Amino acid sequence: MMSVYAITLSPFALCYTRAMGRWQPDALLRLRQAAMELFQERGYEGTTVEEIAQRAGLTQRTFFRYFADKREVLFAGTGEFETKIVEGVRDSTEIDPLARVVGAFDAVAKVYFDARTEAVRQRRLIIESSPELQEREVLKLGRVVSQVAVVLQSQGQDPSAAQFISELGMLVFRSSFAIWASGTTRETLAATIHATLERLRGIVSR
Repeated sequence: MMSVYAITLSPFALCYTRAMGRWQPDALLRLRQAAMELFQERGYEGTTVEEIAQRAGLTQRTFFRYFADKREVLFAGTGEFETKIVEGVRDSTEIDPLARVVGAFDAVAKVYFDARTEAVRQRRLIIESSPELQEREVLKLGRVVSQVAVVLQSQGQDPSAAQFISELGMLVFRSSFAIWASGTTRETLAATIHATLERLRGIVSR
């Protein structure tokens, strides 16, 4: 299962000093940084909340102020990702409904993915290492598809067409993400999305 969500609002590249006191206001970033380090060193399954808190120089109580469990470290920010996609489809001036959907993914990619390439790719590897995380990812992606379909229906598409267009838009995004995240292309994710849509249109028009 390919992971496409990014912790888009969490700049993992920011560093912390482990000697910092627990009162420091950057606890959230420290916990995220510590978790990512440990997930990469020991694997997701081999890392505990206690170890994350210790690595960040904080307590477990502090961890649970920010996250319900260790999975949420990897899925923090996905709510905003979903919101931006839905808003992008709703506010688009494109006439073609598929272009509205793909354009929303393109816009989000430019702002949140292409600017944080390494963090996104690190997260992808962690997600792919755990069936539990993959299942969580599938559920969240499905929710995006459902929400986008509702928007398309409100814009005049019948339910079956809205669902199909939404799923097709997600397919374009996921296929593009797989290419981009693998590191086999020097193109940005946004450019890869555009190229994938053009290839799809070329296949359909034959």
